[in-house]
Amino acid sequence: MKRIFLIVLDSFGIGAMPDAPSFGDVGVNTLASCAASPELHIPNMIAAGLGNIDGVTCLPKTDAPAGAVARLKEASMGKDTTIGHWEIAGIVSPNPLPTYPEGFPPQVLEEFERLTGRGWLCNKPYSGTAVIRDYGQAQMETGKWIVYTSADSVFQVAAHEEVIPLEELYDACRKARKLLQGEHGVGRVIARPYVGDPARGFTRTARRHDYSLEPPKETMLDAIKAAGKDSIAVGKIHDIFAGRGDTEFVFNQSNLDGMAHADHYLDRGFTGLCFVNLVDFDMVYGHRRNVDGYAKALSEFDDWLGAFLPKLGPEDLVMITADHGCDPGYTATTDHTREYVPLLILGKQVRPGNLGTRESFADIAATVTDLLRVDFDTPGRSFAREILGKEEGL
Repeated sequence: MKRIFLIVLDSFGIGAMPDAPSFGDVGVNTLASCAASPELHIPNMIAAGLGNIDGVTCLPKTDAPAGAVARLKEASMGKDTTIGHWEIAGIVSPNPLPTYPEGFPPQVLEEFERLTGRGWLCNKPYSGTAVIRDYGQAQMETGKWIVYTSADSVFQVAAHEEVIPLEELYDACRKARKLLQGEHGVGRVIARPYVGDPARGFTRTARRHDYSLEPPKETMLDAIKAAGKDSIAVGKIHDIFAGRGDTEFVFNQSNLDGMAHADHYLDRGFTGLCFVNLVDFDMVYGHRRNVDGYAKALSEFDDWLGAFLPKLGPEDLVMITADHGCDPGYTATTDHTREYVPLLILGKQVRPGNLGTRESFADIAATVTDLLRVDFDTPGRSFAREILGKEEGL
């Protein structure tokens, strides 16, 4: 293969993993919740074989799927963005990253205040939209940071763009990232800018930035870059991998923007990997428990996919997957959900079929590097020969 487009539909789970109850998730299924919405219309993914994946009962099956499909287990002990993407890129994390259900310890916040010159508000697990609703006015009055977390391993800092300049917010998050290592090495420090006022309400902007913990080992991105091939990061991929392993990157303003970037790279040409994250599924619809919005976003992606696939060249391949679940119909929490994720593989050389249930997201990394003829050591197991056939000379 010359080019691989790996597209992560952020949080698009397809049903609870057996250990989901130990993560606080019972009966979760992101796809099933969306399938119950009248807004869901995904003929291209159904034709690819989404309904044929193990355990999927909420969609019709097709007798002649256009692609190869699989259900992927998460081998890592987590359900967050960082660990999920690390596993997709070849690293299995046996230990969860630290979380703070009671808020961060005093010594962490005292040092953060010393480093940034501003005090803080909140320090609790919170919904991102609710926290600015409840603390936005206080921030406008005091100039203090809004610091909060969630069930994930995150240190989030919200700042009103007209109270605290964006660059000051970003600088504070960079300082927090250096501070939060070792025992308190959270997966991500997230800058959460917003605008508005108490009378009209507050709204988060698209100028969010993530500052991730650096991967503990080499990822497939590092290996592809070291082999002299293109390793293109679209959306928050650059942030998730702490800027490591990509040869160029571009951020997204929305899912539609991310799809437009994929179109651009398809037209421009490259040799290697284009790794795309579409975060609106998670950030805008999953966490806000907006079933119809999530379903409509999936339909918009499916429409785009229908136009994208015919433009693929003979040595192009598309993989569509996810990094965890975030069931918009699950009202017990607003957090991510521990789910299997789908894998759809499409391209002119792809042999259609069901690859069953795979033991790790890392199978993607093993396969991508195999297809690109790049040496990479990962616990994942390649399925390249299963989708292309031994005659392809892999």
